[in-house]
Amino acid sequence: MFSRLSTRLTVLYAALFGVVLLVVSVAVFGAISGAAQRQVRAELAATGTVFDRVWSLRSERLREGASLLSRDFGFRAAAATGDAPTIESALENLRSRMGVDHAFMVDAAGQIVGASFAPDDQARLAKAFETADDPSGVFRLAGEPYQLVSAPVLSPELIGWVVFAERLDETEMQALEKLAAIPLDAMVLNRAAGGAWTNAHAPAELNSAAVRQMVERSLKGGAAAPQDLRLKSGRTVALVKPLPSLEPGGGAVLLLRYPLALALAPYEPLLLIVGLLGAAGLAVVSWGSWALARSVTRPISELDEAAHRLQRGEDAHVEVNGEDEIGRLASSFNTMAAEIRERERKITHQAMHDDDTGLPNRHALERLVGGLTDVPQGQVYVCALGLDRFHHMRHALGHKLSAQAVRMVGNRLGGLAPTCGVARIASDMLGFVLIADGEAAALEDMARLLVSLEQPVRVQGEPIDVALSLGLAPLEGEDVAASIERASIAVDQARAARSKTAVFDAEAYGDPAANLSLMSNLLTGILQEQLVLWHQPKFDMRKNAVTGTEALVRWNHPVRGMIFPDVFITMAEETGHIRALTEWVVRRAIAEQRVMAEAGYELSVAVNISGRVLGEPDFIDFARDALKDAVGRICFEITETAVIENPAVALAMLDAFADMGVSISIDDYGSGLSSLAYLKQIRGHELKLDRSIVADVTGSQRDALIVRSTIDLAHSLGLKVVAEGIETDACFSVLAGMGCDMAQGYLIARPQPIEKLLEFLAESREQARPQSRKRRA
Repeated sequence: MFSRLSTRLTVLYAALFGVVLLVVSVAVFGAISGAAQRQVRAELAATGTVFDRVWSLRSERLREGASLLSRDFGFRAAAATGDAPTIESALENLRSRMGVDHAFMVDAAGQIVGASFAPDDQARLAKAFETADDPSGVFRLAGEPYQLVSAPVLSPELIGWVVFAERLDETEMQALEKLAAIPLDAMVLNRAAGGAWTNAHAPAELNSAAVRQMVERSLKGGAAAPQDLRLKSGRTVALVKPLPSLEPGGGAVLLLRYPLALALAPYEPLLLIVGLLGAAGLAVVSWGSWALARSVTRPISELDEAAHRLQRGEDAHVEVNGEDEIGRLASSFNTMAAEIRERERKITHQAMHDDDTGLPNRHALERLVGGLTDVPQGQVYVCALGLDRFHHMRHALGHKLSAQAVRMVGNRLGGLAPTCGVARIASDMLGFVLIADGEAAALEDMARLLVSLEQPVRVQGEPIDVALSLGLAPLEGEDVAASIERASIAVDQARAARSKTAVFDAEAYGDPAANLSLMSNLLTGILQEQLVLWHQPKFDMRKNAVTGTEALVRWNHPVRGMIFPDVFITMAEETGHIRALTEWVVRRAIAEQRVMAEAGYELSVAVNISGRVLGEPDFIDFARDALKDAVGRICFEITETAVIENPAVALAMLDAFADMGVSISIDDYGSGLSSLAYLKQIRGHELKLDRSIVADVTGSQRDALIVRSTIDLAHSLGLKVVAEGIETDACFSVLAGMGCDMAQGYLIARPQPIEKLLEFLAESREQARPQSRKRRA
């Protein structure tokens, strides 16, 4: 009959309590006051529960976003190498998409990348990440509280954290207040240095001892329940919700409060009527109170139960009966629950799909493969489909159209194998699942798929040819992510073998974790003198004597024994350790050249210089300082590839080396695409023929012709010619007849440490011709 709860209460009390209110006025006042307090407490508790859910959902959203970025291979590689621009770009991209206030990275040393804060804030933040096991929670930045959520970046060891921060300002508190049915006040309090709980925007009365005692009492009790709080403005009911804090020695709470005066205001007319009418019957009052309590508490209980279901992640819906305050509260709760479900659906979709193509992503593929529990062991294969030369396609078509091409290939694959679960697992790679009776059957199925998949795709009406490579890895155990990674590696192995398909070869892949551990010990090995220098003699065919050596580094590892350069040199170039290694080799080569000179052997010493080092102009300063101690000619051996990567810088450095008196040797000539254009620009003194064109010079007229013409060309350019890999007397004689200047190889001598080299040099003085020497063991 009445649409408002206050009206129904007024009419009910006026009709039923009229004759008895004078007798029981004190009791009724106490009952009304208690009911108001209970209602406020229930609303505060319900709002606190809703806040817990909202906080949890937002934390999960931020953590999922941070985890997606921290597990991204390109981001981890940029973090591992300290590539700040790439890190900042990735953080800003994800920050803008997720709408957070700050996104940055804290590395293992406590340095912040991607954001700038006050020095004091940066120091406290670094200390917090250094001491916290899970660095997430409330943290003050510029005096304002922020919610920080982080995810570790592993490669595979911890190298930092991806951090998202959202400000807990008045806007956030107002949004929380709107979720409550009563106009409560919400505020985040932080523990100050003296122990007080404060907020820069809080009223002065909240900085009182009563607030501090209530907060400490709530935290000590461990249970979040509404409490009475007496302030200067009057009596209020307050609820303290502890918040996870990242502040070292600090703390944070959410304070929800509601004045009792506002809760009792609707009952003032009723109390006036009760006071005037006086002595009414206790039975009528009891019956009326029971009817009121029943009509009020039933929907509140239903709302409380629905809030708990929502907290557990279940579907929560409350039947709306009536259009009063409780009915509107139930309707608001249903709307909030529906919005939360929709938000979760969108977050889940974003977490499981690729933004560029709309295809499922790696996480979706992992979930699909993990759900194949009913397939017999050994019949599930994870496949990776790589688009060859994708980076060239993206450069030619642009990011959007190349992503469209990937989507079309994925849709085609989904049409050919609807149950395979196509997902984009990398920018140029799709992943899917194959069920087959054995490896041979799987390879046959993959070969059949390739025939249809490599048909041109039409992008905006234009046909685009696609070349594909397929990698296969059996699902082993429950480690789905590792199987996907192995399939991706199999694609690279197929490309390296110039094959369309390949099964993951663990032996060929090796042990990256062990290699990474080896690289982390390289600098220690240099400092602890674990590295040794071996020399391979260079024989002058015209002087019929050894006139130089090539310095080759070896690593005498305390655990793994003698490690040869083909194991660690390439990795040193990729990890940035090659500069320190090169400097050590140059200094040691100069020192051992002095040892040879003191023994009576004036030999030139050649050192291999990496292309990475040629890209660092300050290496010239090191070389100039180190060469002051040289007692003979020092030769730097470089490859044409090193020059081609950065010709302007490399050629300038080679000119500087030549001006210092360093001989330049062009190494590995003939092993790749040798360029005459660069050959004439390099101020070289020596040309080293690679063993690949020297090995068959006695058996192939074509190789002999190439070698002869190369020797003539080098001599015309004023270069001496060194032949590598000479192992037979016949090869030596043929090269000598062609006019080759110097020989290097096992026929002359194997690489050997300085002690053995000195013995060899002493013996070589007694030899008339190197052709009479046997191959040294």
